[in-house]
Amino acid sequence: MLFFKSKNLIGLDIGSSSIKMAEVQVTKAGGKLLAFSMVPTPESAIVNGEIVDASSLATAIASIHAELKTKKKEVATALFGTAVIVKRITMPKMDENLVKEQIRFEAEQYIPFDINNISIDFHVLNQSSSPETIDVLLIAAQNELVSQIVSAVEFARLKCEVLDVAGLALANCFEANYGKISSAAIGIFNIGSTITNFTAINNGEAIFTRDIPVGGFNYTNEIQKTMGVTFEEAEALKIDAVSQKEVPEEVRSIINSTTESIVEEVRNTIDFLVATSHGLNLSKCYYTGGASGTTGLIESLSRTIGIGFESFDPFLRIQPNLQKISPMYIRKISPFAAISVGLAYRMIGDS
Repeated sequence: MLFFKSKNLIGLDIGSSSIKMAEVQVTKAGGKLLAFSMVPTPESAIVNGEIVDASSLATAIASIHAELKTKKKEVATALFGTAVIVKRITMPKMDENLVKEQIRFEAEQYIPFDINNISIDFHVLNQSSSPETIDVLLIAAQNELVSQIVSAVEFARLKCEVLDVAGLALANCFEANYGKISSAAIGIFNIGSTITNFTAINNGEAIFTRDIPVGGFNYTNEIQKTMGVTFEEAEALKIDAVSQKEVPEEVRSIINSTTESIVEEVRNTIDFLVATSHGLNLSKCYYTGGASGTTGLIESLSRTIGIGFESFDPFLRIQPNLQKISPMYIRKISPFAAISVGLAYRMIGDS
């Protein structure tokens, strides 16, 4: 299974609340967004990070591809959730070909899945804790998830050429727009509906990625439970609160308490990163994602973690095709586009 690829496929980001698809023409200046489309994920198609209705998901993927109006059928898409693990491990220094032979044995020590039911890939990092060792980014995904995603894409009459990891696609989009930052370590958060993708980059290289099981759904769920309203009513109350419209004070109280629990989950991830990366300190964090606009969330994260946060622009160096995409539309889709754009920088056969 190929996880590390780069450049020039259609980027397909399958999220729990929406599906995004992007086509990018790569240029020396950065890139050109040829087309972008987004549709809601069919209800109950994805439950707890697992695809349970591949047929309805395939129908949605086919419809978004038709909206894109492209002849390309080859896509790059991303693995997500708890069925995929990315872990930095240390191995004795050896040739990369030998790493390929040893990596499955190493995975048995670190991955809590049945070794016979997973797909494995790896990337040797340029950084190492000592001259006698190498640090390796180990990627393991349950075959069931891999099969579910590939089947949904193929049912849509498309070809899944590359399976990436959402956090690594996020890093790819960052590099395409901001270049390789070699002077400092930075973090990137994509705060979605049910998952927050987090990636740490040090010396221009992704060294850590984790899907944190929190997002905008937490707010809706807490409002629904506490106030005894329907899911639709809870979602409407959340949106009104974020839009600074008048809502019952109880709604704002629920949002504040939910923000505290989300921030705690994120802080635990940052603490784990520091503990497993030789005391690495992030100098700045970037944020994107549909739920990142929740009132007070970014401010609370910055205050609690003690790091400045800056909005991540997935189109900083990627210009839109103005014949099809207006600047106003770019502003509208920017919080949702980073992973699909990162995936669109992949290319068949690259490694």
